Amino acid sequence: MLFENFNINKNILRALDEKGYINPTPIQQQSIPILLEGKDILGCAQTGTGKTAAFAIPILQNLYNEKFNTKTPKKIKALILAPTRELAIQIDESFTEYGKYLNFKNTVIFGGVTKMHQINALRAGVDILVATPGRLLDLMNQNYIKLNDINYFVLDEADRMLDMGFIHDVKKIISKLPKERQTLLFSATMPKEISQLVDSILVNPEKVAVAPVSSTVDTVDQCMYYVDKKNKKFLLNDILKDKSIVSALVFSRTKRGANKITADLEKAGINAQAIHGNKSQSARQKALNDFKSGKTRVLVATDIAARGIDVDELSHVINFDMPNPPETYVHRIGRTGRAGNNGIAITFCDHEEKDFLKDIEKLIDKSIPLIENHAYPMGDAPIVTADVSKNRKSSKKPNSNPYAKMRRKKNNNNIKKQSQKK
Repeated sequence: MLFENFNINKNILRALDEKGYINPTPIQQQSIPILLEGKDILGCAQTGTGKTAAFAIPILQNLYNEKFNTKTPKKIKALILAPTRELAIQIDESFTEYGKYLNFKNTVIFGGVTKMHQINALRAGVDILVATPGRLLDLMNQNYIKLNDINYFVLDEADRMLDMGFIHDVKKIISKLPKERQTLLFSATMPKEISQLVDSILVNPEKVAVAPVSSTVDTVDQCMYYVDKKNKKFLLNDILKDKSIVSALVFSRTKRGANKITADLEKAGINAQAIHGNKSQSARQKALNDFKSGKTRVLVATDIAARGIDVDELSHVINFDMPNPPETYVHRIGRTGRAGNNGIAITFCDHEEKDFLKDIEKLIDKSIPLIENHAYPMGDAPIVTADVSKNRKSSKKPNSNPYAKMRRKKNNNNIKKQSQKK
């Protein structure tokens, strides 16, 4: 299956070709034909599966088919709601890239920055609006935005909306939308509250489920270190001495922890920046841009701030703090191994986090390979959970460092990819 097999405008195909998009991902292959027919859709897909393109491409195509009169003032025809600033910016950038040869105007609005630039963009006329719930409601209440003409509504990462407490704001926004519209809802998980929302806003939706949240992508090699909590920073510094780690996204459970990890890395001479909710929007965007450009080697993030970080060449994800709930582990490591590239996910586990490890390995139905030979082993012998001990082979001899083996595998696969391109 090729993108050109869809009934898509040649200008959209041209933009996709320039992005290197030839074969649609499973979520795109299943979603695009449904959305081109104007049906509602309920999509369940983990991060990194290409769902932004899965809804952006058909929205652009459907808008094109409507053949707007470009001489009349633009009105908002498509609204995409996202839970975080970073994800909203990423979605807006995607619409700009896919629709670069079409005569549509898109913009993004979010909190944490002055309103005037966003208000001026809205006054100039917008076809496609990407927004976070809080700023959208704010500008709606000030009569800068009206949703009377919305034909396409996308609620992205609905489960994260719930986690962040936005569900009531989302319901207020939905109440202002026209009854006649196409609605798209995407969520990695389907808790009870989201299922109830689905029933209230979707009309006979088609369901698309790709790579459920319990699965991890095959292009990501996983490994784990048992380490005392106090030694995690030393182990992280030791791992990052490896110059083949070109870029690393390090996850912290808390904002304060992210700042501390960053400070420790900087003291060790490792170029790092932190990104979390207490940072200003300009600081967050600068940190993200520096990371994407390669100026910053290590980005330390909390889970909420990491939503929307989309870096195709990200080589490593490091779980400094083990995540809980276990689904978060899948979201985290899905930040690497994207766009056909290989990635490595490294996890630190201290005594207090062993139950988290047990939950994660139950969810993904596999054991995470353990690296035993390292400079900062846990003080007491690690307790292997009963549920997964049968899957993890023990050895009397020390491991020869499987992390190095994963790195060699990654390099060999990249060499193969480069030779194929030639």
